[in-house]
Amino acid sequence: MKKTIFVFSSIILGIFLLFKISSYGLVSGDLSMEIALGAIALVFFLLGLRLNAKRKNQSSNSATIDTQKIEELQITKREYEVLQAIAEGKSNKEIGEKLFVSESTVKTHVSSLLVKLNARRRTQALQIAKDLRII
Repeated sequence: MKKTIFVFSSIILGIFLLFKISSYGLVSGDLSMEIALGAIALVFFLLGLRLNAKRKNQSSNSATIDTQKIEELQITKREYEVLQAIAEGKSNKEIGEKLFVSESTVKTHVSSLLVKLNARRRTQALQIAKDLRII
């Protein structure tokens, strides 16, 4: 938490200094408006690239699926597809349409997943699946 506060404070301070320097340059006549705006845009562009790269690294680190755990829990391929659809927030009807099965079949797969994950509700099953790194 302290690191996040420090990073954002540094960013705000840097932007403030950049605006002050650019306004000084404009007042003194040493710097044209286009150069000042270009410099500010460049700083924001580089900041965006850096934040985007960090976000990609975090998502790729957390994207490792524990296939061995899926096998241990004896989750079938179809049940896993249903679990992924649940994670996307789809209803039983939407899952059935996506997988070309009836809503009743989806309910059966959901019930089986709840038993295998030892969960009472879909949301609890999702949380357990995330904790086990299977989605």
